[in-house]
Amino acid sequence: MKELNLKEGLFAFLLLTTSAAQGQEDTTRIARNLTTDEVVVTGTRNETDIRHLPMTISVVGRKQLESNYQPSVLPALTEQVPGFFTTSRGIMGYGVSTGAAGGMSLRGIGGSPTAGLLVLIDGHPQYMGLMGHPIADAYQTMMTERVEVLRGPASVLYGSNAMGGVINIVTRQMEEEGSKTDLQVGYGSYNTLQTEVTNRLKRGRFSSITTGSYNRSDGHRPDMDFEQYGGYAKLGYDFSDQWKLWGDINVTHFNASNPGTIAAPYIDNDSRITRGMASAALENHYERTSGALSFFYNWGHHKINDGYHPGEEPQASHFNSKDRMMGFSWYQSLTLFEGNRITAGFDYQHFGGESWYKVLATGEKQPQVDKQLDELAGYVDFRQNIGHWLSLDAGLRVDHHSHTGTEWIPQGGLAFHLPRQAELKAMVGKGFRNPTIRELFMFSKNPDLQPESLVSYELAYTQRLFDGALSYGLNLYYIDGKNIIQVDPAQRKNVNTGHIENWGTEANVAYRFNSRWQANANYSWLHMENPVLAAPEHKLYVGVNYHQGRWTAASGMQYIRGLYTSVTQGQEKQETFVLWNLNISYRLCNFASLFVKGENLLAQRYEINAGYPMPKATFMGGVNVNF
Repeated sequence: MKELNLKEGLFAFLLLTTSAAQGQEDTTRIARNLTTDEVVVTGTRNETDIRHLPMTISVVGRKQLESNYQPSVLPALTEQVPGFFTTSRGIMGYGVSTGAAGGMSLRGIGGSPTAGLLVLIDGHPQYMGLMGHPIADAYQTMMTERVEVLRGPASVLYGSNAMGGVINIVTRQMEEEGSKTDLQVGYGSYNTLQTEVTNRLKRGRFSSITTGSYNRSDGHRPDMDFEQYGGYAKLGYDFSDQWKLWGDINVTHFNASNPGTIAAPYIDNDSRITRGMASAALENHYERTSGALSFFYNWGHHKINDGYHPGEEPQASHFNSKDRMMGFSWYQSLTLFEGNRITAGFDYQHFGGESWYKVLATGEKQPQVDKQLDELAGYVDFRQNIGHWLSLDAGLRVDHHSHTGTEWIPQGGLAFHLPRQAELKAMVGKGFRNPTIRELFMFSKNPDLQPESLVSYELAYTQRLFDGALSYGLNLYYIDGKNIIQVDPAQRKNVNTGHIENWGTEANVAYRFNSRWQANANYSWLHMENPVLAAPEHKLYVGVNYHQGRWTAASGMQYIRGLYTSVTQGQEKQETFVLWNLNISYRLCNFASLFVKGENLLAQRYEINAGYPMPKATFMGGVNVNF
């Protein structure tokens, strides 16, 4: 009880002694990876110098994403973001339903299926309307300028599902006048093909970006095919220097086959998934105020054959679902006096869908659930800079869910600006997650479920030295959560009985030796009183980049220890492995280059999903054309 009172006292002290804000600094919108002066949007909804924010935000930029030669952004995040991990089951594709990978965790929050970690595209929430989790195969590199990962609860700004953190995919745009087209084709192990074409255009006040991709792989096991089509388009128009209108649409369709575990293989366990997203926003940017009004609409159609084991009968019916999520978001940020920034906003979401089983012999439709829910919220965030040495921040959100009721979400923090480009930050905040339609009304259903919640405490130190050539950071955190939703085997339903108590440390360092050589490393240690899947105890990544003349090379080694692949009582299983990847490119001329990449070059035998052995060494080669 004394320990609980101490935590509550610290929480109250920070909230009473901090004022709050969103802060926009008069700086350009440039994301400089691995430094402490990035301009980010995720922690504030509008552009802000990261030094003035008490939360921890990692930025993975376009160059790092491109150097991985991956259609998905998630492998690069697993390497570059301390505390973040994504499950995999093969060379390409994550899939959905039974045997799927793509489970994301951050500091032990999330797991599989991921519901406590929110994915955004340009600030708009992305998750399946019925199941409540993101669809990993929908987040492609071709559309991404950079990814900002807020490590820690972000429910004040983004509401439910941002309990453990936020992954915000910031889409590409064209800054300079003219037209640019990029084409990439790669082919490699297991008949794997990657293709992508992008055109960016700017003519006066008008700008556009259009991309398309086709990816496929046979997989390293029988019945593990994956095929994906994707397209993205974004149009923008600047009415003036202060007002801008833009809209975009993203559609992806993928076919994924699940071979089952080695011990219990599947036949015809196939998924046919279509996901779409459309949004529009009107933005204003003035010296003392800025804001946006945006609308978004996400939809999906899932067709799943659960398959059968050898010797069994094929499925007589297939699972189908349609889901959608729509809403709008408004915020306006205002400077009232010097060093101050106050932001107020309002969010509304309507989400849900329909699921059914289709009987193959008769075409009969057997309904399962048809449900729609609403969530609306208002929030305010206030920040005050005191001289050049301190920023105070606090915020409050009131969030109302049409089924579970109202939640109050506070947060507060301090950022001390120390000599020699050092920053010391302290942060305390609440995160929460409303139960999904799946948990309330579908599988192991319980309509009486209450929201999950946690309180996170964090202390961080960062510094840049030698004119920015060296940068490093260290974080300490403690997370205390309650009402975690779990399945009670005795009652055969979901109940609010789980507890989270995680703590750990994260560190990162980057050094630019000269114009040719750069290196970066990050490490995270996580202790979980109640282990979850997809959250390793130790994660270390060390990478080196080299550029000389026509040659560019990037190599990285990742060490994973204490990764739970099974948390079933009495059947717990952990994995430890080392992965070495190498990418090399050679510029043939001004508009073309060749690349080759190798993954798992040490040919490690390991599993991330229990029963799904990962491939040993794999290779790919290809060409990039730019004009």
